[in-house]
Amino acid sequence: MSIAALRSFPAVYGVKPSPRLQAPRGRPRHARLIRASSSVAVNGEVGLGNRSGKDDQEEDAVVKDKEQGGLEPMYDDGFGGVTVKDYFAAARELSKDDGGPPRWFCPVESGRPAVRDAPLLLFLPGTDGVGMGLILHHKSLGKAFEVRCLHIPVNDRTPFEGLLQIVEQSIKYEHELSPSKPIYIVGDSFGGCLALAVAARNPQIDLVLVLVNPATSFPKTSLQPILPLLEAMPSDLHVTVPYLLSFVMADPIKMAMVSIENNLSPPETLQKLSDSLTSLLPLLSELADIIPRDALLWKLKLLKAGAAYTNSRLHAVQAEVLLLASGKDNLLPSAEEADRLFKTLKNCRVRYFKDNGHTLLLEDGVNLLSVIKGANIYRRGRQRDFVTDYLPPTLNEFKKAFDEDHKLFHLALSPVMMSTLTNGKVVRGLAGIPDQGPVLFVGYHALMGIELSPLYEEFLREKNTVVRGMAHPMLFGSNFETSRQESSRFDTVSMYGGLPVTPINMYRLFERNQYVLLYPGGVREALHRKGEEYKLFWPDQPEFVRMAARFGVTVIPFGFVGEDDVLEMVLDYNDQKNIPFVREWIESINKETLRVRDSVKGEEGNQDVYIPALVPKVPGRFYYLFGKPIEMKGMNNVLRDRESANEVYLHIKTEVENAMSYLKRKREEDPYRSIAQRTLYQASWGVSAQVPTFEP
Repeated sequence: MSIAALRSFPAVYGVKPSPRLQAPRGRPRHARLIRASSSVAVNGEVGLGNRSGKDDQEEDAVVKDKEQGGLEPMYDDGFGGVTVKDYFAAARELSKDDGGPPRWFCPVESGRPAVRDAPLLLFLPGTDGVGMGLILHHKSLGKAFEVRCLHIPVNDRTPFEGLLQIVEQSIKYEHELSPSKPIYIVGDSFGGCLALAVAARNPQIDLVLVLVNPATSFPKTSLQPILPLLEAMPSDLHVTVPYLLSFVMADPIKMAMVSIENNLSPPETLQKLSDSLTSLLPLLSELADIIPRDALLWKLKLLKAGAAYTNSRLHAVQAEVLLLASGKDNLLPSAEEADRLFKTLKNCRVRYFKDNGHTLLLEDGVNLLSVIKGANIYRRGRQRDFVTDYLPPTLNEFKKAFDEDHKLFHLALSPVMMSTLTNGKVVRGLAGIPDQGPVLFVGYHALMGIELSPLYEEFLREKNTVVRGMAHPMLFGSNFETSRQESSRFDTVSMYGGLPVTPINMYRLFERNQYVLLYPGGVREALHRKGEEYKLFWPDQPEFVRMAARFGVTVIPFGFVGEDDVLEMVLDYNDQKNIPFVREWIESINKETLRVRDSVKGEEGNQDVYIPALVPKVPGRFYYLFGKPIEMKGMNNVLRDRESANEVYLHIKTEVENAMSYLKRKREEDPYRSIAQRTLYQASWGVSAQVPTFEP
């Protein structure tokens, strides 16, 4: 989006509502849903508009299955294409007073949702009121939601209860239209108070609140001394207040970092940051135009009233809540407020951003859709469906995960992936993996699941395919979360296809021809004891073979080795059970954890969760071998005869063990098993070059 394009539109104007969005008769004018501009083009109808030509082609490119309404993995969500300068340009246009009341608008860049039955997402703005605080996220959110934003004109003086009525009337109307769908409300700062108040007054409506540094902590804000200063300050000096206020509200460095590529050299990054910061700082003074003195005084009083109203009704909030809190919020004590709300609200989860400021949604590195996906709160019905509600990783998410966050880890390990062709030949890469599902990968679960990240990356790079990993249900709950919960590996598991291991989930994935990853050894294998590396802890009964035969699934047994070259276990489960306070901790967390294998006897059924004490070693190398595909199509005897099913089950288990034996033997022949040799090779050929390995 260019600033020039933004300037070409008038400030805000309405058009005739479509039947879908028309407010009921008798509804106040401000409750009607209209289309606005500045960053939104008007194409004749309210709502999502009628787009054609190139835009439609781009949208069709990300739709993988029109019947399912799914998104293609690695699609371009557009995140990072808009900067904070676009926000200021849009806010400058929208702040021009048109004399109208508060209203809704639909950002054109959000487009049509690329998933069927996409839920509605309403954005409630912060103190500025212009409604463009979500501008960096419009396009990415627009793939999964119908996005609408509330605009409160700069000279509007609607009290808090009046704004509350506007939002409340809109959600009631939308709920009447789609009673089985949730309504998402993203409340930024002051908008967080509005969102909580609406939820408290409407517990019967299925609301999902995403609160960004909510202003419920306004009584403790550092702005309290500014109120008398503003009232006494001459109007010609008012320009200095928003300029100073901007540094309290936001981190200019993080704002300037938006859209700067992460793969630049340090000198290039510094130069880009310098240029971006130089162009951004003069814009901060424009807050004086966006929020004049009288408007700022009103907004601060509105904040005070809103915080008081909302805090008195927190006990009535039944909605699902995701709270995003900044650790360096100089405007509000957001971290401490997260602690309070986490304890107060009945169904609240927190994601903590320790290095960000108050205007979290305008700062670098925060992708709201990614946060929503990682926290497992995206759904299109009353309950989250882990199969159909899953949104695959975007190109930006993939780059952040594997070209930034995990880059050094994968570079140090230089994983070797091998697969087996139907004729039995072992080749490097994934050529032996079928291009179409359903496919079931069955293998060894390494210590702490350290084999997963390279596996996910390789399938996305080479096959452009998400492998849906069947995982312990505890990874998807909130029992062990805290009020300072940062985005974690659990969030990554969810984003890259993980879902709870249940027969019905596996059934539905096979039904949809998906790639499915199953570890029969489960937690017992991933949290094994000393000396148990590469040992399988599979239960006796064939848990998955019959279902695979029913759907004609291609089963691929695979082995993995390398954990013993990377980690050394210091204290295992047996050691920790002998330490009194640690034993009590293990017992307490396992009381709250869903038991998935209580019916299985012996060590295979001991699925106790604990955290082993580990010491890193000088990195060796990871090796994967995907065995010869086993076609289950036509194996009707497996469905009828338990003995036949057991034979296939034992065959698969033997193939996994053989694959690991092969890799342990062949890695001794790898001239590049040592990190020193790999480093020399990459120094000569570049870090992107594939490091050679043994001959299969």
